Amino acid sequence: MYNERHDSPASAHLAYGFAMTNSLPFMPLAPGLAAGDATPAGWQPLTAVRLLILVGVTGVGKSTLLRELDGHGLPFTLLPDRRVLTDALIIRQMQVADGLPPIPVTDRKLRFDYTRRYRDRYPGGMAAALARLWVDAAAPADLYVFDGLRGANEIEFAAQALPQARFLMLDAPDAVRVQRLLGRGDAFDRVQGYVPADHDQAVDFARLGVPEAAALFTRDEEAMMLGWVARGAVTVADLVAKLKIVLEERRHYDPAATQTALRDHAPARSLIVDTVTHAPRDVAGRLSAWLYR
Repeated sequence: MYNERHDSPASAHLAYGFAMTNSLPFMPLAPGLAAGDATPAGWQPLTAVRLLILVGVTGVGKSTLLRELDGHGLPFTLLPDRRVLTDALIIRQMQVADGLPPIPVTDRKLRFDYTRRYRDRYPGGMAAALARLWVDAAAPADLYVFDGLRGANEIEFAAQALPQARFLMLDAPDAVRVQRLLGRGDAFDRVQGYVPADHDQAVDFARLGVPEAAALFTRDEEAMMLGWVARGAVTVADLVAKLKIVLEERRHYDPAATQTALRDHAPARSLIVDTVTHAPRDVAGRLSAWLYR
C-alpha cells in the first residue's frame, strides 16, 4: 500500500499579479519554466515537448510513485505541481479579479471554490493553465512530468492541447484514500468547520457531522473507519477532516468519468493502474517500459 506525503516546492511562494483577462502576461515560474500567452525568443511551448501527466485524486499514490521514479533511474524534470500552479495561475488570478489582495489559501473547500470559478471561465481548468507553460529551448529536458490532472474536462482539454503528452492514471478505492491521508500527516490536508467536543463519540458518520459520507462508503467501510477512532488509532477530528477532503473531491472529480475520458480522447497515450494491487516499484518499472518501448 502506498503511504503518500507531499511537500510543496519553494516555487509556491512566487510573487506576481495579472488582471482577469484572456491574456496572460509572460512570467517566470521556476528555472527554465515560465507561463504566459506572449513569450520572448528562446522559449518553446510545453505542447511541443515530451510530457508525462499523472492523473488521479488525492491519496491514490502519485507522490509515492514520483519518489520511486526518482530512485528508479528514469530521467525526468518535475514541473511545479498542481498545488503550485493552482496558487500561481488560478487562485491568485481569481483573487485579483475579486479585488482582493493575493494571499495563500490553505482551506481545501475555499480552494475548490476558486478552482471551480476558474473552470467556469476556462473549461479546461488546470489543463488550460498547464497549456500556457513554456520551457527554456536552450536546455530542454528529455521528459517533463506534471502532477497532475483530475477531472474529465481536464483530460479532454489536455488530450487536444498537449499532443506530446502521455497520461498515467493512478486509482484507489475511496476508503484506501482516507486511510492513506490519515497516515501521511500532510499539513495541506485540512479543512475548516469542525471542532469536536470532548463528549463526541464515533457512532456513525451522521453523528460526526458528515452524513453524506455514508452514501460514499459501504457499511463495512464505515465501521472500519469508526473502529480506528474507537481504538485510538486516529482522532475524530482527523477522520472528519480526511472524509471531508475525499467528499469534496468527489463533488468535483469522478474517477470513473476521468477514466472514460482517457479511453475516449487519448487511448493510445494512456496507462491506468490500480495502486492497491500494484506496488510502487512495479508501477515504476511498467511505466518506464511503456514510455520507452
